[in-house]
Amino acid sequence: MFSYTTGGPFGLETMVTTSGPGMTLLYHLIIPFFWCIPVSLVAAELTTAMPVEGGFYRWSRAAFGDFWGFLAGWWNWSASFLLGGSYAVLFADYLSYYFPQITGWTHWLVSFALIAFITWLNIRGIQMVGKAATAFEIFIFIPVIALIVIGLTKWHHNPFVPFVPPNKPISQVFGVGLALGLWLYSGYEQLSTVAEEVENPQRAYPRALALVVPLSIATYSLPTLAALAALGNWQDWKDGYFSIAAQLLGGSWLGNLMTVAAMVSTMALLNSTVLTTTRMPFALAEDGYLPPFLTRRHPRFGTPWVAILISAAIYASLAFHTLGQLISIYIWLRAATTVMTVLSAWGLRRKRPDLPRAFRIPAGRLGLIYVIALPTIMTVIALYFSDPIAKRWGPWALVAGPVVYVIVNLFAKRAAKRSSV
Repeated sequence: MFSYTTGGPFGLETMVTTSGPGMTLLYHLIIPFFWCIPVSLVAAELTTAMPVEGGFYRWSRAAFGDFWGFLAGWWNWSASFLLGGSYAVLFADYLSYYFPQITGWTHWLVSFALIAFITWLNIRGIQMVGKAATAFEIFIFIPVIALIVIGLTKWHHNPFVPFVPPNKPISQVFGVGLALGLWLYSGYEQLSTVAEEVENPQRAYPRALALVVPLSIATYSLPTLAALAALGNWQDWKDGYFSIAAQLLGGSWLGNLMTVAAMVSTMALLNSTVLTTTRMPFALAEDGYLPPFLTRRHPRFGTPWVAILISAAIYASLAFHTLGQLISIYIWLRAATTVMTVLSAWGLRRKRPDLPRAFRIPAGRLGLIYVIALPTIMTVIALYFSDPIAKRWGPWALVAGPVVYVIVNLFAKRAAKRSSV
């Protein structure tokens, strides 16, 4: 779960220059209360109530019917294309730290090779994915903890100054950083899609969420705080800057180790992304919304290998774009899916109060209002302050869901007529 939702602090560096060091640190502390904590509480309750393959897609369908359930699943699968492509691009970006000649087609080939390797891991099953993720994260924490310790012992600057970059419009300062922040703190409901492959999910999921949320906050905020406090050069932050900060603070050994950790982190994130999101087309196909061949399982490992291969091919096709372009559009789809997920908590409380819930959102009705209202408010704010690329393509990405639903139903009706004749 940590590998999917966080993986490490890498990818947040541009927040410092676009939103300012103070605003960045505030984002890391405030966004969880509006975003991942409410979503985690919903995921914990509904996973214990309905631990099924497809997770939040099937929660949405059970709560609001076929149409909204389909949209939750389709939007999530579409978002995974952008997310998987983003991690492959980020991996190639960090590798170019060592090999600056990695550009153009070479850059894409590196992304493709990573996607192919992670696809092979996932076809071999969830146990292989879990072992790989654990090994990845143990390695990642070594340089990150070293950076935090060294940075805090060399504290010479106020890490919150300036709070925002001087002479920048508030929309640019607020919107871009917020989109990155939501990306960093997204995905806490995603592991519900593999609930049937997890031992005792009613116990495992709430425990995992209780550990992962505070660990994610610390992973993002502490290295950023330590590097800013020690170096104070917030204007120099860019993609891959944690490697530079590590080299400035600890020497070339720490810089090199941090770069390798960053690449391993993106591998871990892509690994977990493939695991969680490729179960969505499997569930949609199982319910008759997508072609039945997507439900084929590997004869040896039992994984939905066709769905995994098709998803991986789409990731590779999108790896030609930049990280910023992919993430800005991804946020529209992720926000829509998140709102559907938190609304499902209310829908299932109303529609299926009989479901046994080993974990319930605390504070009764007030707690339910909290988990629904705050992510919805954050979604409205994030979409309003989106950058121009996201405002251009994000709505089209959302509209594609209802269009596909109509097409699927037309084909289903024609098939039913033929079978009756």
